Amino acid sequence: MNDTLTAVPASFFCDRFGLDDGCLTATLGTALERRVDHADLFFEYTTEDSVALEEGMVKTGDRRLSQGVGVRVQAGERQGYAHSDEITVESLQVAANTARAISEGPGPGHAVAVHSALAPARNLYPVTRPPTDVPVDQKVALLGEIDAYARSLDPRVKQVMASVVAQHRLVLIAASDGTFAGDVRPLVRLNVQVIAANAAGSRRESAYQGMGGRFELERVLDPKAWRPLVAETVRLACLNLDAISCPAGTMDVVLGPGWPGILLHEAVGHGLEGDFNRKKTSTFADRIGQRVAAPGVTVVDDGTIPTRRGSLNFDDEGTPTQRTVLIEDGILRGYLQDRLNARLMGMAATGNGRRESYAHLPMPRMTNTFMLAGTDPPEDIVRSVQRGLYAVSFSGGQVDITSGKFVFSANEAYLIEDGQIGRPVKGATLIGNGPDALLRVSRVGNNLELDRGVGTCGKDGQSVPVGVGMPTIRLDALTVGGTEA
Repeated sequence: MNDTLTAVPASFFCDRFGLDDGCLTATLGTALERRVDHADLFFEYTTEDSVALEEGMVKTGDRRLSQGVGVRVQAGERQGYAHSDEITVESLQVAANTARAISEGPGPGHAVAVHSALAPARNLYPVTRPPTDVPVDQKVALLGEIDAYARSLDPRVKQVMASVVAQHRLVLIAASDGTFAGDVRPLVRLNVQVIAANAAGSRRESAYQGMGGRFELERVLDPKAWRPLVAETVRLACLNLDAISCPAGTMDVVLGPGWPGILLHEAVGHGLEGDFNRKKTSTFADRIGQRVAAPGVTVVDDGTIPTRRGSLNFDDEGTPTQRTVLIEDGILRGYLQDRLNARLMGMAATGNGRRESYAHLPMPRMTNTFMLAGTDPPEDIVRSVQRGLYAVSFSGGQVDITSGKFVFSANEAYLIEDGQIGRPVKGATLIGNGPDALLRVSRVGNNLELDRGVGTCGKDGQSVPVGVGMPTIRLDALTVGGTEA
């Protein structure tokens, strides 16, 4: 393990709450007094602040603190979990007894060893100052500058809403197999929304853009970072004022690079998570080694990319994150695994055990999920379509994990006519089935991009930060829903 990295949270929890090796060992020993397979402790101390601007003024500002510990005990498929927002020796013992009572089986327990396992000697997101330590007046000033700059770009801008969110999270994990890992996790995000109206005031359109990641807040404060973001938001809002209704029907669709990877995340990524496949509720269950996508399609999940929103030094079970190839040249190669589902399926954990907070059980979740680049120039892909849709960005969608069926709404899209990008359209929705859509990929661009760092993934009531990405791709004969009369 990178001892320096773990030493910071370990010392913090020891000094603030009086924890030591003996306390951790005793708590795990209590959890393992009966026959169980595994027990672990997850400590968390998080500070978060946010400042939001609307109608030309900063209207809200919040600062929150969250602390607590979760104790998990596993026996077979059963998991007992108890958590407390008090971090004391007494609360740890109560939580351990409760979790064990839920999941325990007959027979004796076994010995506990803490501090024996090693984690990766790396730090993917070193920061010199926690983002929550930046004075609030600097954040207020940033929002004021964003408001003024957006309005200066186009007189049609009528409303600007912006917010900056900073988080500093310390976690410490100790488990009965000897895992002992600590991490300091920064996270920042800037959100900008613009409402524009035409000269007559008869039509109003909005647009949203954001950026973020695991880095210092100073990166967001730099005008070289936020000005292009604001300009892009203004451009999209004003562009939508001239958008026409999207026609409906079956047509070839070109997806732009970057954020359209959210379709890949939702329609395919969730179906490759271990729990859905162990329970055989995913359309990808028992299909490893089979073709699930067109040749040339390779999809990976990589939690090791420095400073990315979805990256982690190790997951919320203490397993090092890694680069996992899910689909290789169209062939399914593996699933995303936490420790429980990996053990039950006889597979290796992939570092994808994630949880929203100490009050939640970990489960298999994505980190940064994207399709690798191909060889086609993006302009050639567009030219290859006689009549179709070019979708640049999506605002949301719905997916059925069992069937893979999806519906996604595009918030920036254009008609393609005779190989040329034409007028912008509004009301475009993509309708299809995830595995079927992957088989319809006929061209893969050479321009892989990752999103700007705004992704948040929801599953079973939990939300975690993630990243997505893809190159420009062509999907043949996809169903497009529209609003054209």
